[in-house]
Amino acid sequence: MSILEDARALAESGPVCDACLGRAFAERSFGLTNAERGKSLRIAAALDEDEPYEPVETEACWVCEGECARFDEWAERCAASIDDVEVETYQVGTRAPPLVEENEILLREGAGLPEDAGELFKSEFNREVGKRVGRLTGTEVDFTRPDVQFLLDIERDIVETQLNSAFVYGRYRKLERDIPQTEWPCRDCDGSGYKGKEPCDYCGGSGYLYEHSVEGFVAPIVMDVMDGVEAKFHGAGREDVDALMLGTGRPFVVEIMEPRRRNVDVEQLEGDVNAMAEGAIEVEGLRLATYDMVERVKKLDASKQYRAAVEFDDDVAGEDLQAALEELTGATIEQYTPHRVDHRRASLTRTRHVYDATGELEDARHGTVEIHGEGGLYIKELVSGDEGRTNPSLAGLLDTGAVVTALDVIAVEGEDEPFEDDEFFKD
Repeated sequence: MSILEDARALAESGPVCDACLGRAFAERSFGLTNAERGKSLRIAAALDEDEPYEPVETEACWVCEGECARFDEWAERCAASIDDVEVETYQVGTRAPPLVEENEILLREGAGLPEDAGELFKSEFNREVGKRVGRLTGTEVDFTRPDVQFLLDIERDIVETQLNSAFVYGRYRKLERDIPQTEWPCRDCDGSGYKGKEPCDYCGGSGYLYEHSVEGFVAPIVMDVMDGVEAKFHGAGREDVDALMLGTGRPFVVEIMEPRRRNVDVEQLEGDVNAMAEGAIEVEGLRLATYDMVERVKKLDASKQYRAAVEFDDDVAGEDLQAALEELTGATIEQYTPHRVDHRRASLTRTRHVYDATGELEDARHGTVEIHGEGGLYIKELVSGDEGRTNPSLAGLLDTGAVVTALDVIAVEGEDEPFEDDEFFKD
């Protein structure tokens, strides 16, 4: 059959609007809407048969039940739902009524066309409403990770609007000890602050084991500025609670759920966070980031550099310390899960590498060492040996007990590439 014969067969099923008629031929020609295709075919068929041209009102269509006349209305409802929200990208999805989907199948079957001829009703709705949303809001469509997603539920006659998360990247320095990276709920009261009806004795009723955290200093301010409903803190690993994070700082991303503001002044935000922290932590290099930066921060292979104050059980000679550090430089270390973390880590042996180890004595029983190693290397155990669980170790090489009395992380950098890649930023 010719395209005009197919069009006549479709039109003979009853009142079919131009959009529903043209949708069966959506793969034919470019630059036309389905309504334009349908109208053109209807006119061409009338000319071919020398019959009067009889248009069909969209509202009378038995296939879409008039829904194809509502593109503008749906777009306006989408735009109104984000009237006071900052977005740059969007995506439209449609939940088509089962009856309309069934009508489409019947339309094609009755005309002898394949069930999947042309395109689906919901595909046309996504495109036609989407084009109008873009014009009304001055935004661009994004089929990967848009700022906002609209779901048009036609049967229920509602627009479901989902604001996707916004992300702020930066680096933090932790300048005081005994501050965890993330909030640490009390394990005795499960973070409630109460045991029964009484305040929890273990946490003093606060619900947390530590009063402050890096997350607590940073995330609430970012959430407030971006007018979100919740915040998540993602760090590139974490340091011990009693360790400082110095140098260039540790990369992190704050994720803000359902933000109403995205175009924030990151320099001012940086100043606000640092002022609120009052010297306990500092952040720098804040930038608006993409969704993919979360995975990059969590999964990019990174090396760490540490400075540790060490106390020895016996007197140690300077030349012996240097010899031990030279032996550790370039060494492959086998570490069975340390005692101090075996309650939350799987019991297995991990292999890590030491890239460089230097240090000097302050006196016969005290010194400072600097270790540059592969991510995941336990430094305290590299020094102490952890009762033989780490081998080789500084204590083992010196044949005396050794313990870290103060630990500072002084660098966290990507092994093969920097964390800061412009591909992952929005500014």
